[in-house]
Amino acid sequence: MFKISWHELYCHPLPELHRFPMEKYNLLPQQLMHEGVISISQLICPIAVRDDIILLTHTEDYLNKLNHLNLNAAEIRRTGFPLSAELVIREKIIMQGTIDASLAALNDGIGFNIAGGTHHAFTDRGEGFCLLNDIAIAANFLLKAKLVEKILIVDLDVHQGNGTAQIFENVSQVFTFSMHGKKNYPLRKEQSDLDIELDDFTDDKTYLHLLETHLNEIILQIKPNFIFYQAGVDVLADDKLGRLSLSIEGCKARDTIVLDVCKRNNIPLTVTMGGGYAPNVNTIVNAHSNTFRIANDLYF
Repeated sequence: MFKISWHELYCHPLPELHRFPMEKYNLLPQQLMHEGVISISQLICPIAVRDDIILLTHTEDYLNKLNHLNLNAAEIRRTGFPLSAELVIREKIIMQGTIDASLAALNDGIGFNIAGGTHHAFTDRGEGFCLLNDIAIAANFLLKAKLVEKILIVDLDVHQGNGTAQIFENVSQVFTFSMHGKKNYPLRKEQSDLDIELDDFTDDKTYLHLLETHLNEIILQIKPNFIFYQAGVDVLADDKLGRLSLSIEGCKARDTIVLDVCKRNNIPLTVTMGGGYAPNVNTIVNAHSNTFRIANDLYF
């Protein structure tokens, strides 16, 4: 059975996180265990990532600022979070969660982090509710350890993975693929290896055709031996920050395309949850739960 990184601090009610939708991080594993999709034995509890591993991705100056709570007012505003020691620890635990999920994926074919997908963090700064970039940190960890040779990052959050694109802009071993809202955050996009910009109100049919076509082409072209999937569900039509028009079934079909192509090609896959801001938290939890349900059906 696949392993899932989850820690109680993912949903810890820190006062400064009141604007961020933390509830899903607790509700999601509860729902999956209630359905019997997962068992408690599949949950792995990460500890904080080591600083030397962070420094494979982020600059020493930026990490020192985080460790000593020395971000200036503008840098703090850019992250969207008031800075605190508790927040930095929580972020470091999320980073290790994606590493642990990736090591599990090498053994089981797939691994999950119930948090993660912090794709707006750059080498030297945080943005958009992201202090550190978990997918980039895990990818660089795998490359440094020589556990993989070629990585594909599939970012299907509605917002471009601008930090991830910047981190890997000159790294030939990592291919970044982002499908995102053309007019959505961030206003200034970075350049991924492949960016598919979507018009407002893009529907299921258009979205799924673009995804299937480009994903299959990329895999044939670069032949990755590891994939990271940022599975944000803010593509849903009723998402407060989304501006696309995918149905819950369309979002499920999206996940099926990604997981199925990895399974068929025997490519280990790490999945991170990313964004989701629908008014009803049950919608968010159901959409995220579909990703785990599909994994259970395809892999086991």
